[in-house]
Amino acid sequence: MKIVMRKLSQITPYDRNPRLNDAAVADVEVSIRQFGFRQPIVVDGQGEIIVGDTRYKAAQRIGLEKVPVLVAGDLTPEQVRAYRIADNKTGELAGWDFDRLAAELTALNEADFDTSLLGFADEELAKLIEPPSVPDVAASIAARGKSPRANSPPRDTDAPPQPPSELSTRPGDLWLLGEHRLLCGAAQRPEDLEGIFDGPPVQLVEPDPRKCDIIVGHWERRAGRKAQRATGAVGGGQ
Repeated sequence: MKIVMRKLSQITPYDRNPRLNDAAVADVEVSIRQFGFRQPIVVDGQGEIIVGDTRYKAAQRIGLEKVPVLVAGDLTPEQVRAYRIADNKTGELAGWDFDRLAAELTALNEADFDTSLLGFADEELAKLIEPPSVPDVAASIAARGKSPRANSPPRDTDAPPQPPSELSTRPGDLWLLGEHRLLCGAAQRPEDLEGIFDGPPVQLVEPDPRKCDIIVGHWERRAGRKAQRATGAVGGGQ
């Protein structure tokens, strides 16, 4: 496979291309500016585009004089037509593992990488990168009636959530869930609240260690990383 640099003026768009790609051109332009022209445009022996029409339009917007090109001169006219359709269609068949995607996006965000360059809408990024607030996690768990740490079969959503087989939370423990804090204690006990207001406020106080474990496990699955336990037990509960 040989990739060559060719002038845009030597490349011809396919005028019967069934793929509507104008809405994607701006995002592809941003991607090329950020990462470079990493995928060649595939053309036939006459220089007509088979695959890469969006990249061609983005290159025009950028003002590139030359782009990398792969000449597929060995394909028959029928194969060219079929490849053009298959390349577009197979891209639609892939999906996302949203837990893994959230973990990758979170890692990029924590490294101060500009995730707006990835083509996602701001609303999508907000949902994927930011873990749900602790009260929302608790409500979600209560509504679904299951523990994210337990690989149990689906059950009645009205059933109470089941705790993990081994508890890791003790009364008085303070969990740091990203920007949120979860205290295993009682809000009416001053000793349980002592010393937790030197940073972000606590979003949830839960007296049951089992439910705390469920909330922590759910947050870890969504965030793609381990929760942090503050040093020692805040209230020293027994």
